[in-house]
Amino acid sequence: MQIDSARELKARLGARLAGWPAPVSASGLAPGRVWFPPALGLSPLAGGRARLAIRVATPADAATLLEGVADAVRAEVDVRVIGPVRAQTSSPSAPAVPPADLQRRVRPLRPGLSVAHPAVTAGTLGGVVRMGGRPAILSNNHVLAASDAASVGDPVLQPGPADGGTGADRVATLSAFVRFTAGRNLVDAAVAVLDPGVEADPAGYPGGPLAAVVADGDEVDPDEAVEKVGRTTGHTRGRITAVEVDGVAVQYDDVVHTFDGQIEIEGVGGAFSAGGDSGSVIWRSGDRAPLALLFAGSDVGGAQGGGVTFASPLATVLAALGAEW
Repeated sequence: MQIDSARELKARLGARLAGWPAPVSASGLAPGRVWFPPALGLSPLAGGRARLAIRVATPADAATLLEGVADAVRAEVDVRVIGPVRAQTSSPSAPAVPPADLQRRVRPLRPGLSVAHPAVTAGTLGGVVRMGGRPAILSNNHVLAASDAASVGDPVLQPGPADGGTGADRVATLSAFVRFTAGRNLVDAAVAVLDPGVEADPAGYPGGPLAAVVADGDEVDPDEAVEKVGRTTGHTRGRITAVEVDGVAVQYDDVVHTFDGQIEIEGVGGAFSAGGDSGSVIWRSGDRAPLALLFAGSDVGGAQGGGVTFASPLATVLAALGAEW
């Protein structure tokens, strides 16, 4: 269907979802159980067309949502079971996973390295941006600001504590983060200004420097090829499978936060991301334009069953933080 028709169908089913239960935190259910409502987005096709993308935790959720929808319309719907979606910091119990050079102490700093607040395990240094003219590292709120538990002025370590980082590994000072809300969120983002004497290489991505940031509203080509470099899985390649995804419920320890306007990516030749890759900048393979900031993923779903990744448009992230690329 034409993309405007897909958006209309998305809005219609979104209104139906308004009567469904909201995401419930793990503390509100039996141990290990979390309620994840469906998320709705668009799967781009050629010629300005798109399918409605429905992402659910269980097959039963999709069947309920599509009750009463005509068969002809159902043929234009891309339904995928992706299971629970979680923020992708490193698990405290997870063993170190290659590439080890991203998990050790490295100077000067570069994208892809292990980084975190002292109270967090480990995430990824996504890139070097500027805050008020000063160089700063970009990552997620849940990586640099401990999911709203930190304060501006707190230290940031490289490597993160899960990779042996201590106070002696301080490299930056938390300068800004976007707080989570009980309603709909657009980004999971934070920046930390580099401490005096700490150097960083903004161009240190695999293949060299990135281009200008993709502007908000730019159309995404079908199966757009993308890449990232992250603390756990290193340099990986993937393709965009959905955009404008609303209602993405993400588990953060015992809290669930919901996000709108997200981008979904699946890996090519393996998983695109894993725990510890949160904060990675994602760029388009064709023109090396930075597109999004990785923050969450699932363990199931995708063409190869290895899960899908969710990321926020980078232009939205930078605007929310007041940062410059």
